Amino acid sequence: MNVALIAPPYPLEEAPSPPLGICYVAAAFEASGANVRIFDYIVRGYHPEKLKKELDAFQPDVVGTNSVTMNFYRAAGILKTVKQHNPSIITMMGGPHVTFDFENTLTAYPEIDLIVIGEGEITLKELIPVLHDKSAWHKTKGVAFLEDGRLVTTGTREVLRDLDTLPLPARHLLPVSRYQALGFPVSIITSRGCPNRCIFCQGRRMVGSKVRYRSPELVADEIEDILSYGFTRINIADDFFTSNKKRVKWFCDEIMKRRLNFSWAAFARVDSCNKEVLKTMLKAGCDTVSFGIESGNPEMLKRIQKGITLDQARNAVAMCKEVGMGIFLSFMVGLPGETQQTLKDTRAFAEELDVPFGYHYLAPFPGTTLWEELDRFDLELLTDNWDEFDANRAITRTSRLSKKEINDFVGEFETEVQKHWEDILKRYRDGNCSDIERLKVEGDQRMHLIFQLFSEDIIENHGVYASDHSSKGHIAAVLIERLSGVLGKEREKIEMLVTDLVRSGYLKYHQTDDRVEWSWTHNKKLDILPLTPA
Repeated sequence: MNVALIAPPYPLEEAPSPPLGICYVAAAFEASGANVRIFDYIVRGYHPEKLKKELDAFQPDVVGTNSVTMNFYRAAGILKTVKQHNPSIITMMGGPHVTFDFENTLTAYPEIDLIVIGEGEITLKELIPVLHDKSAWHKTKGVAFLEDGRLVTTGTREVLRDLDTLPLPARHLLPVSRYQALGFPVSIITSRGCPNRCIFCQGRRMVGSKVRYRSPELVADEIEDILSYGFTRINIADDFFTSNKKRVKWFCDEIMKRRLNFSWAAFARVDSCNKEVLKTMLKAGCDTVSFGIESGNPEMLKRIQKGITLDQARNAVAMCKEVGMGIFLSFMVGLPGETQQTLKDTRAFAEELDVPFGYHYLAPFPGTTLWEELDRFDLELLTDNWDEFDANRAITRTSRLSKKEINDFVGEFETEVQKHWEDILKRYRDGNCSDIERLKVEGDQRMHLIFQLFSEDIIENHGVYASDHSSKGHIAAVLIERLSGVLGKEREKIEMLVTDLVRSGYLKYHQTDDRVEWSWTHNKKLDILPLTPA
């Protein structure tokens, strides 16, 4: 069985890391004997005609994808294109959005044959042998589909109790070199589940309220595998990494025992840290902890069932500062009952703590308490366009706060941030910026240039030309000249970029008697992963 898994396009502004969920799905299919490829359109340009060519080359029996709410339309639209191109292909979708909105999804997109609800690995294990027998789908828990226009759901599957039984995510199928060229970290999970009851979060409903842990030894095995590809930074994406202090210590001890050298970051709650834990994390390579505080108003924290106090936040930040741990704080605006005063309280508290912070707009995702019980709160949802559920704009209002007022509050902060960035840019142009500022500016320029190369398939379209048997230096010079023209950038900057990409092994060329062809490498261990197996 050939299985193509789609990683749908995702904005650069959201700092896309190698997609972890699709790698777990790929591993489940591989464990069942399938031949799997990931069509990654996060770091490759997407166009329907390109998709069709890749489908024709790979000839999949099954095409699956997953999505969050903000890129749901793109993901569902891709499956629609797949089905229209080849109706015999079985199309599947999973992820948090469709888990909680499967009926509307199947109705709006009849081209999607099957939705996997919740955690999918065990469901897929049972489903794969009977995928071509729709009558057998009824016997597999955790799926939804249409049959003669009627919705069929097979009930909720219990979450997997022993995470150590899962195969490691199939990152070998990802175009890893592209992600490394962008400089984003790779994500892992060491646990699933969250016992907290925040009314704006899907996590508890998606992965259960009981935290299930992977063994530190297996997590360290996975980290060793990740490091073998050349990654140097990892983001621990657990909903609640610090839920068990003893286990955090076991994990850190395993990292140090193996002398694994990498930097990492993790999410934590302000009521779950102490100095001993923070010191141990720091010693094991953690340099940043992110706390979701959400509001600087005590009553608001109670209303959203955050389960923390402002004093706990103060203490957590003070402990991080004392031990030398980096901190980032996240606050949410547009919450139920939000007023000008609660926003002022949030801004004042964020500034009081005197560490980096940012704002997100509330987006009541399907599956959250807010989404399901909206009428119970002082909150109005202003759109049903999933593209707007990106937490980058106001899509709610309250009885005492308009959409414009919410946008203006965040806009004032963003204007300050932009002014600070423009000052850095001016110093950079004038040649009197600090070394750190120079690195920031050139890193930002590099990231945007590389993402443009990816998203517009520029290397694929302009990196093939006639060979004149020139030296390696001249071959690179031809590419640099072409890219400089296409991108409209100074030749010197493009030369620096191409030289670095080649030196890092992300970009290589193949020369024959009559032509030169440049291409992105697949990963550190493999230059090309063909669509069709050898």
